[in-house]
Order: sequence, then structure tokens, then C-alpha cells
Amino acid sequence: MASQPDSTVPYTPSLTKKVLIFLFKGVNKLIAWHKLPTYIGVLNLAAYRYELRQHNLHDVYPSPEYQGTSESDPIPPEFAHTRNSDGLYNNVNQPKMGCVGMRFGRNVSREHTKKPSEEELLSPNPRVVSEVLLKRDTFKPATILNLLAAAWIQFQVHDWFMHTNSTTEKYNVKLPTNDTWSDPQMQVEATQPDTPLDGTNKTSPAYKNENTHWWDGSQIYGSSEVRTKQLRGLAKNGKLEVDDQGYVTFLPRDENGIPQTGFSSNWWLGLEMLHTLFVLEHNAICSELAQANPSWPSEKIFDTARLVNCALMAKIHTTEWTPAILAHPAIEVALNGNWWGVLGEKLYKLLGRVAPGESLSGIPGSGAEQHGAPFSLTEEFVSVYRLHSLIPDNIAFFQAATGAHKKTYPVRGVAFGEARAPLEEQGLDFADVLYSFGINYPGAVTLNNTPDFLRDLHTPEGRHIDMGTIDILRDRERGVPRYNAFRTLFHMPRATSFLSLTGGNAAVASKLEAVYDGDVDKVDLLVGCLCEPLPKGFGFSDTAFRVFILMASRRLKSDRFIATDWNEETYGSVGMRWVQGNGMRDVLVRHFPVLEESLKGSKNPFAPWGKIGKSKEYEGEETNA
Repeated sequence: MASQPDSTVPYTPSLTKKVLIFLFKGVNKLIAWHKLPTYIGVLNLAAYRYELRQHNLHDVYPSPEYQGTSESDPIPPEFAHTRNSDGLYNNVNQPKMGCVGMRFGRNVSREHTKKPSEEELLSPNPRVVSEVLLKRDTFKPATILNLLAAAWIQFQVHDWFMHTNSTTEKYNVKLPTNDTWSDPQMQVEATQPDTPLDGTNKTSPAYKNENTHWWDGSQIYGSSEVRTKQLRGLAKNGKLEVDDQGYVTFLPRDENGIPQTGFSSNWWLGLEMLHTLFVLEHNAICSELAQANPSWPSEKIFDTARLVNCALMAKIHTTEWTPAILAHPAIEVALNGNWWGVLGEKLYKLLGRVAPGESLSGIPGSGAEQHGAPFSLTEEFVSVYRLHSLIPDNIAFFQAATGAHKKTYPVRGVAFGEARAPLEEQGLDFADVLYSFGINYPGAVTLNNTPDFLRDLHTPEGRHIDMGTIDILRDRERGVPRYNAFRTLFHMPRATSFLSLTGGNAAVASKLEAVYDGDVDKVDLLVGCLCEPLPKGFGFSDTAFRVFILMASRRLKSDRFIATDWNEETYGSVGMRWVQGNGMRDVLVRHFPVLEESLKGSKNPFAPWGKIGKSKEYEGEETNA
């Protein structure tokens, strides 16, 4: 367990990096990064990351002491080589960094994140924005992806962040004339701000994260040591409890039918499927570790298996999910470089690490750094993960072995208490569900593609909400800059008109102009990102992608269990081989071998799988032709 750099030391790019930043600022005035030859584009992305690390990481605490010290919060010996469920002790010098209850940070200076007035908050009316610009008119599929990709990102988001809603303060959203909302009024709970710690906090509130900020599988393992112990129950050899019913293995349910897992809010079949899959993966890792290390106690097997499972999920997200939704050659090289280095996977496996830094041999094992600000996820990072348009209207279900179509369900028919309906009513198992998700399309991340299911959502706890309205309100109330201000703060040119924002699409420009009263600077971040032209192969906007350039690598580089303690002492030899030798395809086929045939037709498990048998005869907008 090595010490880590102090997060208070400002990040200053080297002279070489400064030259690279300067060079590509000139190049990008003439040609966008995504139109450059692949490896020049990769260098361009590196230049963006150096600039963003220097200017777009901001602490929201008045002083470093809020992160704790090794003297005030000494690391217990049992957490020297394993994760703490509360997120404590990841950084040994600042042990509270990234733990439960720590604030979301910022990617822009807090002077640009002021609390809006009520008029600013509600103008233009967020319900009008939802009705006119977000409401799905026709289902627009994302044909580069499958529905597994949509389920995956919600599965991951539930590991990363959760704000707390106020129990007392609500916003009254005025309903437009002739609105179809079934309730007489629309009220949205405000986000609960943290207790003010300084004058800045009063004008620019900060918010706590209910989850840990680390990439630590808290959606499966829980965000407290108490919850983790509950989920392990009476299972032996480090495993998590499951409900094996013979024909299918489920997550345990409590007496109210709630799944027993780390994070169960907004439950639907996509989450049921992936939570179950990675609980099974954890238990498979435990079996392998126990066989290789018969003297290990259950606690050590669990701790090591959790590390391995979390690292594998981070690797899958980095090298498979993100290149699927951002299918551009430079992105594929850059993201594989994050994990393996620019020399690539084959040379890494042949030679091992050839240099201490992250560029040649990847971030894992390169040593943790904080780049001038204590690690946390940021409000801007939360904002660019507003991907509700990925959810389709319907899901067609098939048998994995034969391809026979069983039934098509509306999404609301597989949500909350109905999440298991296809399994219980149609006699399907998780292999069938996974196959169905593999050949169904998600929605495209674009204008007018948010499903009515999410815009007229009734939750088990009695809330009636429009997620489109809430998405707009949340960015505004938390001080996330609107589209043009955001682009400026992320070193991008602003849109000079509605027509320039939409890439010359006059019809969309006209809709925007009407909603935003002719002022392009009022356009909300989400709306602007949904309207701008996409780089070739991209599933979401280049503007949103700028946050990913910074934060995708930061989540790995800040984490000592990835960047520093990446060794057999921490993971064991079996664990290291498991992470480095497996991907999403291996996980799927290990637990459901019948999927191997359909996966042969897909380069990436998050891209549409090949249809088999009778499913080739199925015609419907839900699945790939």
C-alpha cells in the first residue's frame, strides 16, 4: 500500500503537453478532432485531457481538512488491501475522499454555478421543454447499440451517484394550456443541499452523494459495511446470497418483494438481469479463488472477489461499452489506451508494463494522481449521463435457444414490481432475457425521443413525475451552466445562432427559437446536446463527450485499487488473470453458454447481436433487421 500524491498540489502540464495543447487549438480552428486521421485524433484527445485536467477540476470544500488525514482517520489494517463499502480509505492520505456523504465536485469554477432565481429556474417552463422538445413523437432507434447497452449504463450509474431530495421544499411547475398531465398540478422535490460551510456555499450550493464516488460496485455490494454484511447473509466462501429456484437463479426478495441488492431504486428488468449476472460473476470468482487458495478464509475470498468484480466492470465499461456508444476509431484507440496503454493489449500481455506512466502501458498500475483536486464525481458528470431517451417503448422477448418470439411487453410492463413478468409469465430464463436485450434496439439519444413511460411515471412510493421536466430542472437548480456557457467553460466555441447549433437544421432551429424566446444562450445543456450534429459513429454529443474525456480516465487514475495497488498482493494471481483475461462476452457465456452462438455475430457485446432461428423471421421496430 503506497502513499498517494496530495490533492492540493496544482496540476501543471509539462512543456510537451502545453505545446500539444497549443498546437491542436490551432488545428481545431480548421478541422475538428474527429475528422483527423485516427492517431492524430488520439493525440488531439490527449491534448484536450491535459487542458481539462488543468482547468476543469474544482474542489467544493473550503479546505483539504474536510477530506480527513491519516492522523485523524488512520486506515484500519483490514482495509489496507481491500475496499471499504463506505468508500473510506481509498486514498490513504485523505481517507474520506470519495466516501458516502462527500459532496459532488465541479468541472467548472463555482462562480459559474450560482443558485438561480425562481424566474431563472422556471424559464422557459421546463414542462414546455419536455412537451415540445423531449417528448417522443416516434421511436427513433439507436441502431449501433443493443438494449443491453441501455441497461448497462443505468446499472453503472446506480453505482456512482444519488442525490437526496428535500422532504420540505418543492417547485411548482406551471402546466401549459391544454396539458395532458393527469394531476391538477405538478410539483417536483428540490434537491437537498449540504449544510453551508462558507459564503460560497450560500450562493453556489453543494450536494452530497448518497453513494460512494468510487467505481466500487456499490449497486451490488451496498454503500455501507452493514449493508454488505446483510447481502452476504449466510453464504459461504465469500459469496453473496442468491435465490436458486432450479430453472433460474434470482436475487433474494424481502417480504415486500423488494430485491436484496446494493441499490434497488427505479427497478426494472434490465437492472434485475445485470445485478443478477454480476452477483453470479462474484460467486464464480469466489469459487475460483477458493479452489486456488484453500487456506483463505471467507472474508479474504469475498474482499478479493469484490476487487476483481469491480475492476472487471470498470474494464468492460472502458474498453467495451464506451467504444460501442462512441464508435469512432480514435475513441477505440484512446479508451483501450486508458486500460492497456497506446502500445495495446497484445504488447501489454507480452511485455507487461514497459513504462511507469499511463500513456504507454495504461492507467492500471501507473500510480494514482488527483490533478489538483480531491477525487469526486461532479455535477457536470451527472448531467451528461441524462440518457433517458435510450429506453424504448416496447421489448420483444425470444427464446435464446430457438429464437422463438414469446411476447412483446411495454417497458412499463417490466418495471418495478413487474420486473420479472417475462420470466414468471412466459417461462423464460435470464439467457432468454439477455438474448432479447442483445437483439432489441435502445432509443437514440436525440431530440423528441424520451418515452412517455418516463414522462408519466408512477413510482411504487406514490410519486407521479415527468423525467423530462425533472432533467431540465435538476441541471438548472444545481447551477450546471446552460449549453453555450458550458461549451465556453469546456474550451469549445459557442453556438452563435439556433441554426449553427443544429448544424443547419432549420426545422429544429425554429422549434428551439420558439421555446427559448429567440435567445440561444438560454438553451439548456441537455437540449443543446440533443440537437447538435454528432461526430460520425457517436451515440451522443461532442459537447457531453468533453466531460467524458476528463472524467473517464480520472475515475481510474484517482483510485488506488486500480492505479496504485494493481498487483498480485492485492488481487491475487487468479484475480489479476481474471480481470485481464475476461470481458463482457466471457461473463455472458460463462453463465449462459447458449448465448455464444448469437454473440458470434457481434464485434462488441453492446452492439446488436446476430439473430438466430425463428427470431430471424420477426419483424418489428424493437429489434435489428
